[in-house]
Amino acid sequence: MSPVGFDLDMTLINSRPAILASFAGVARDTSTAIDLEAVDRRLGIKLDDELAVWFPSDQVVAAADIYRRHYLQLAEELTTVLPGAHEALAAVRAAGERVVIITAKHPISVQPSLRAVGLAADELFTLVHGPEKAAVLRTVQAAAYVGDTPPDMAAAVQASVRAVGVTTGSFSGHDLTGAGAEVIFDSLASFPDWYRSAF
Repeated sequence: MSPVGFDLDMTLINSRPAILASFAGVARDTSTAIDLEAVDRRLGIKLDDELAVWFPSDQVVAAADIYRRHYLQLAEELTTVLPGAHEALAAVRAAGERVVIITAKHPISVQPSLRAVGLAADELFTLVHGPEKAAVLRTVQAAAYVGDTPPDMAAAVQASVRAVGVTTGSFSGHDLTGAGAEVIFDSLASFPDWYRSAF
């Protein structure tokens, strides 16, 4: 047995309302037109990469500071736990394994998000996305990675771990399968039974 990696946003927590409200705050504060539907379609990428779509490179750092100010004010109020998240983490721990959360989120945004829903990681890796997640999965010798985006699935495949997709984010089961998902769930409610039978 080995640790199991989990993405955070839209895998364990519904952070969409807080994220989109924070981007709306950035748009207001900077008088910049930001298409929230476009942001929503890309949920899961690094904040700086998303902001680079809307701001010149020399303004991204300042925009990120504004975003995080809004997010820290909104996270605990607007973040909710996704169905099955508590049970999924409990299943891993019941097997004597560690829960590793691997997320593109900034560390100062992760803690209020976890507090809001009563979740905790045994190990936490922040500011990682795409192939960077694969490197972490190899380092911790994970057995599987659970996520909601095609880059999550690709990272699992690259790391040679089992790729578990959940359609609780912005991507369909077809999207996730196309990126290498071995199994697709509508929610993490199905994860514990699968985990106990797969390992």
